[in-house]
Amino acid sequence: MPPLPEERTLLAQLTLPLNRCNVPAPVLASLAYQQYPVSLQLDGIETFYPELFDRLVACRDPRQRMSIFSDYMAVRFRLPEARLALRPDADPVPRPQSNYRKLLLGWLFDSDSDAGAAWRQWVESRFGLRTIYHHELIPPQDSDAYLRYMRACVRATYQTNDLAGQLDLLYCFCQYQLAHLYPMQQHLTLYRGSNDAPRYYHEQQPVLLLNNLSSCSSDVDEAYRFGPKVVELQVPLSKIVCFDTLLPRGLNGEHEYMVLGGIYKVRQVW
Repeated sequence: MPPLPEERTLLAQLTLPLNRCNVPAPVLASLAYQQYPVSLQLDGIETFYPELFDRLVACRDPRQRMSIFSDYMAVRFRLPEARLALRPDADPVPRPQSNYRKLLLGWLFDSDSDAGAAWRQWVESRFGLRTIYHHELIPPQDSDAYLRYMRACVRATYQTNDLAGQLDLLYCFCQYQLAHLYPMQQHLTLYRGSNDAPRYYHEQQPVLLLNNLSSCSSDVDEAYRFGPKVVELQVPLSKIVCFDTLLPRGLNGEHEYMVLGGIYKVRQVW
């Protein structure tokens, strides 16, 4: 296993110049951030959606917070489950073809689907972490692979109602719930299975390069289903985008966590 190349060089390949949060992308993707994380704040969220967070703060029951969030999203973005009062003679309300729940299901079934491309494009936009793989390796510069990836993004986001804004709020709600579930923690122990062992080591410890959005599991046996090479990661709570019990009928079945990418020190389990 070769040593980790100069971290600055790797970070330049994994990140974009701009993002929309309070931590620069090269810092967010670094080993230092994995060890010493800080909370991530997306630009403008509390300014544009203060009523949602006021309602969440006033509620102490985690299940009730789920309902508050789901109801708010349905009404705010005119989702199918929203109950909108209309005049009897009004035209049918146009509904977006996709929404955050459909993207979650799309990711669950296949992270290399069009829905997965939409998720990864959102991560690029908000956190500045570059997509390095989607169906195929995607070089940093413009390429045919990058154009195919962007076409998948467009297919997933066509005729939607501020889909990126929906994912912004889902991430913020996830962070709110995690802060209440683990008030004294900064990290969660998660597992990832694949067919390949980590390629590098740093200070005699294996190092994994994660795509900008990747799946991990809280159950080591579930991780093994995705490949015989299983590693254990200490993932900062701030880099968890969604988890299995965040929403009713969310990512249940595989104890799945959607994790922001970057460079991670890991421990080889199998």
